[in-house]
Amino acid sequence: MQQRSFTEGSVPSHLIRLTGYMTLGMVSVMTASLVEAVYVGMVGTLELAALSFTFPLVMILQGVSMGVSVGASSVVARAMGAGERERGRLLTTHASMLVMILVVILGTAAWFALESFFSLLGAEPDVLAATVSYMQIWLLGLPCFAFAFVGSTLMRAAGDAVTPGYLMTVGSGLHVLIAPFFIFGLAGAPEMGLDGAAVGFVIARIISFVAYAYCFVIRDRLVVARLQGMWQSCLEILHVGLPAVASNLIAPVSMTVITRLLAAHGAPVVAGFGVASRVEAMIMMIIFAMTMSVAPFVGQNWEAGHLGRVKTALSLCNRFSMGWGLFAFTIMLIGAEPIAALLNEDPEVVAVATGYLTIIPLSIGFIGVTQTATQSFNALGKPMPPLLISILQMLVIYIPLALIGDYLWGYVGIFVALVATSALVAALGFVWINYTVKRGINKGHV
Repeated sequence: MQQRSFTEGSVPSHLIRLTGYMTLGMVSVMTASLVEAVYVGMVGTLELAALSFTFPLVMILQGVSMGVSVGASSVVARAMGAGERERGRLLTTHASMLVMILVVILGTAAWFALESFFSLLGAEPDVLAATVSYMQIWLLGLPCFAFAFVGSTLMRAAGDAVTPGYLMTVGSGLHVLIAPFFIFGLAGAPEMGLDGAAVGFVIARIISFVAYAYCFVIRDRLVVARLQGMWQSCLEILHVGLPAVASNLIAPVSMTVITRLLAAHGAPVVAGFGVASRVEAMIMMIIFAMTMSVAPFVGQNWEAGHLGRVKTALSLCNRFSMGWGLFAFTIMLIGAEPIAALLNEDPEVVAVATGYLTIIPLSIGFIGVTQTATQSFNALGKPMPPLLISILQMLVIYIPLALIGDYLWGYVGIFVALVATSALVAALGFVWINYTVKRGINKGHV
């Protein structure tokens, strides 16, 4: 296993290495999502709208595994920073078991609530049927996807920056390659349309699960055959993980409200939002890769008492976030419409996607600053600031501003509200995390 300590060596080099391989994996995931939207768009606008309706529920289900992985990464990184590698292996084992149990329970509950949930979002009967059918298949792959996501996070926390990027790329590549066979009925496979995209997802994630299991159990020996101490491990993981889950669930809840507002403007608006969201995700992936990568670095160095390195890392991430946001906004001013037209031929869908992509990039730099702060707080074992920031961001600020924006300017006002919210919350996150680190330095934290 390619492990190394983040408490020694060049800070920029560690961050570039972590972010680079994480970006590789996330580019593949986002590309697969974007290509899936293109495939489904070729089937029809109704199917594309149905796929867009799945976003809030998919975010909720993934948010649980992401939250647990945040908690697990925090405790594992701090254990590694303190030199307690055997304890890190035990925490890794218990975290993997915990996330599998949780997603199976949650996935089963979601299965029986699909129709009610999507009806609540405002899906019309024909779109509703397609959405439910897709999700019934997609849920079968959720446990494998969750294990892969948590596995990637834990490998990085243990110091392996390379393998997770490669494995994420392989899984996404398989999704892109397999899905069209079942969507369009190629090479004798059944022509399943939208359902075929879900079948491709499930098959790809099962294969990825096998690859991750091999690395965990055989190659890296990160799994120990010991249940003793699992309760204590779960308490440590969930101390950070539960607030992180709550933070992750706040976004889908607010997204549910936003999707409901967009649905009132018609299926093409929802479809355009879905197309643009995937393009935005491609732009955002390097920000998410960087902010997720800073967590193991901060966790190890905080526990080792190297707070100057933590402060340097935060400064580098914030400066990069703002620079990348400015670059993305400039590119989208020029290329939003051509990019949207490449992904869908419906003029209404293209118009909505173009509007989204010329407004939302203004928020990217601010989102990066906020994510750097929240990921760092979690890495320090301080889960409440990220939870409070999420509550303020999505429930206290964004939803009221979105309602006002929708009333004044229609769906464009919803997009503008997100930019305003991002700027306000970024200022809060920046001040809060820097105050925390400065206080730690003044107290001589070790």
